[in-house]
Amino acid sequence: MPRNLPEYGKIAIPKEREVPLGAVTPAPVRVQKLHITSPWRIYRPVIDHEKCTRCLNCYIFCPDACWEYNEENDEMELNLEFCKGCLICIQECPAEALTPVHELEFEGGVVRLDNPF
Repeated sequence: MPRNLPEYGKIAIPKEREVPLGAVTPAPVRVQKLHITSPWRIYRPVIDHEKCTRCLNCYIFCPDACWEYNEENDEMELNLEFCKGCLICIQECPAEALTPVHELEFEGGVVRLDNPF
């Protein structure tokens, strides 16, 4: 495109994708299936609910938002579909309520995708 045209240097954004200047765009509120862990996780965190103080450090520091507080049971729950096995939650747990356990110790091993990406 020649530099002397008024369209030069502008990005064409479709009307349905435009965002008003300074606006807050809504985040998706559903589970993103593309972030499901592939079969490469080696360790998973296992929680001892007796030791857990519900400090929420696991929830705060988890890079994949795998931890959730269950108010009904007053317990922290781990969503293993999205846990990558980074074990950051174990490092950040002040009560030492989390321990790493090898995937081969569990029936079914790791979460597996039905279809690859």
